[in-house]
Amino acid sequence: MPIIQNSRYRPPRFFSNGHLQTIYPSVMRRLEHGFYDRERIETIDDDFLDIDWVRRGNNRVAVLSHGLEGNSHRPYMVGMAKMLNRHGWDVAAWNYRSCSGEMNRQVRFYHNGSIDDLDRVVEQVLSSGAYQSLALIGFSLGGNLTLLYLGSQAHRLDSRIRKAIAFSAPCNLRSSANELARPVNRLYLKQFLDSLHAKIRIKQAMLPGLINDDDFQRVKNFKDFDDRYTAPIHGFKDAEDYWSKCSSGQFLPMITIPTLIVNAMDDPFLADGCYPVQEASRSTSVHLETPASGGHLGFVQFNEEHCYWSEERAMEFLESSDTA
Repeated sequence: MPIIQNSRYRPPRFFSNGHLQTIYPSVMRRLEHGFYDRERIETIDDDFLDIDWVRRGNNRVAVLSHGLEGNSHRPYMVGMAKMLNRHGWDVAAWNYRSCSGEMNRQVRFYHNGSIDDLDRVVEQVLSSGAYQSLALIGFSLGGNLTLLYLGSQAHRLDSRIRKAIAFSAPCNLRSSANELARPVNRLYLKQFLDSLHAKIRIKQAMLPGLINDDDFQRVKNFKDFDDRYTAPIHGFKDAEDYWSKCSSGQFLPMITIPTLIVNAMDDPFLADGCYPVQEASRSTSVHLETPASGGHLGFVQFNEEHCYWSEERAMEFLESSDTA
């Protein structure tokens, strides 16, 4: 308890493959995202964060955190925003540093432990006094970030933060990095590294001498990237130190608000360490659901509403009084 033993997710015919579940939504799902209203906020270190809002005058709001190299316009973000709107929630979908379409000012980017930025967004969202309750919903890296924030900051969370959900969350960064380094996942890895390399080149032109892409061709996996860039830029000793300090799994016992983790068993980005069965079984707050299928941020479903199962599951959890 609370382990959800029998997930109700049933994939469509031919969608019981984790890679298909992962690839199909990012390639084929098309959702209109022109309803966002952007707000730029400043950070304490003279940088900025862009929040894309959907305000409908509701008294409850959800803060959405995207995945690695994603943004507020990714299909999983837009689909969730639409579902929340239909059920009486305002939405604040924030973009990490460098992810909103404009490069951030400082040498730092974002990473799995950027809880200072998430806290800044939460502070801004609640500052108007318009909301009685707030939910946090994170996807992939954003899921780990959300869980890390809830656990490590449990002693100082705003009381209006009532529930949280993490989809496809790499609760153990080392095991996830090792999984993505496997040959079968080389296309995902290449896509991530190519995107990150492009940003490194932009930063090198902006801030010469502070960051460079010399020998980036030697970066073959996330350990290489985190050793060379993530760790030194963000104050960690090396990749192992970064992974150790920013993996959310160790902080799950500290979470005190109802929280749902949904990690599919066929997720190509996750390894055994990303399924925190023991932690959830000992918790009264953390609910773990592990559908047999779903891939990484997939959970494909075909219906007249054009909503995916993950969006329905999120609403079910948020609206339920017993949180099951």
